[in-house]
Amino acid sequence: MKRITALLLFLVSLTWVYGQVFDQYFTDATLRIDYIFSGDVNKQNIAVDELCTSPRWYGKRQRLSEVPVEGNGQIIVRDHHSQQVIYRNSFSTLFQEWLSYDEAQTTTRAFQNVFLTPMPKDTVDVTVELYNNRRTVMTTLTHTVVPTDILIRHVGDHDVTPYETIQEAEDSSHCIHIAFIAEGYQESEMNVFMKDCQDAYKAMFSHEPFKSLRGRFNVVAVKAPSLESGTSSPSQGIWKKTALHSHFDTFYSDRYLTTLNLKDLHDWLAGTPYEHIIILVNSDQYGGGGILNSYNLTSTHHSYFKPVVVHEFGHSFGGLGDEYAYVFEQIPMYPHDVEPWEPNLTTLADFHGKWEDLIEEGTPIPTPESTSKKTIRHRVGLFEGAGYSLKGVYRACQDCRMRTNENPIFCPVCDRALRRLIDFYTK
Repeated sequence: MKRITALLLFLVSLTWVYGQVFDQYFTDATLRIDYIFSGDVNKQNIAVDELCTSPRWYGKRQRLSEVPVEGNGQIIVRDHHSQQVIYRNSFSTLFQEWLSYDEAQTTTRAFQNVFLTPMPKDTVDVTVELYNNRRTVMTTLTHTVVPTDILIRHVGDHDVTPYETIQEAEDSSHCIHIAFIAEGYQESEMNVFMKDCQDAYKAMFSHEPFKSLRGRFNVVAVKAPSLESGTSSPSQGIWKKTALHSHFDTFYSDRYLTTLNLKDLHDWLAGTPYEHIIILVNSDQYGGGGILNSYNLTSTHHSYFKPVVVHEFGHSFGGLGDEYAYVFEQIPMYPHDVEPWEPNLTTLADFHGKWEDLIEEGTPIPTPESTSKKTIRHRVGLFEGAGYSLKGVYRACQDCRMRTNENPIFCPVCDRALRRLIDFYTK
């Protein structure tokens, strides 16, 4: 009994310390920093575009200097005077993904990127680091932010986009904020958007671990209206006037649905309770995309809408990697002599600490495929073929929500990674 009491006192004191750190350095508001990432495969540049502030902070308030997954980049906030790291978050970007394509060999492009941090009370130095696929820094920028700067634009104080709360978290001070936002829905179609939100919400929270940890999430639906219904499909010559200017054919892949207009996205969301963003696109064409701690998109009126929105949230929230491989299209995103940071992929370059504890003794390595559905769902091993590569990259199970739309669950490894992430943000 004494041990339990001591543990409880320790946890309470730890929570108090975390809260004190936040209150020492930050106010209950959001600093939004807009960047332009540009360059090609040989040289990359980072430039500050604009700073904004909005009421309330909806991100983490504890473990401020830690990240649960490494990501393809990080934003690091230091107290200007002591140089102590007071906030850190990880992310991935479309710009970095684009660098793996042939176009980046001969062309220079620029991409918008937006990151949120709590609003500092005093001057801070902000560093943005971008990592290559060997997990080393390829470019970095450090700049100073003075919170009293009169050129920091105020957003979200008024004219907030209408939104509805789908679910309230049990503890709003220790929860994960998700915002569904409409894309390609006209004002007259918001009832359709709300139904699509409910379908997406039910699909996500029918999956473990979200199902059993539902109370740790706050979910809203943001009604951003578009002038036209649908989305753009360049390969069909279709260009629509929509709130977020989303389109298929990203990087010339017909099913890759993204938006490059991240400033517009965050302008629509300003003043609403959000951190993690799910864009629901009013289209019956198959497609989607998910980017760690940025956003994900899914077309809502295709038959695979529900599994795709869950899969893409696995990317944007969980930092999970794709577990499928291409026969003809080999994207060299995972060098075989470098261990991926994604918790559900390995090249065996440094497998320690991933899922070796879940592999039963005697399991052959690499693990052969099985025809048994029961074995497919539960057997953990090292199955070759993942991260878009047929050889050299391994996944934990034969099938998983991160591999196919037909599989109804996250595999044990992805499930555990998601639980750990939810605990990181909410405990």
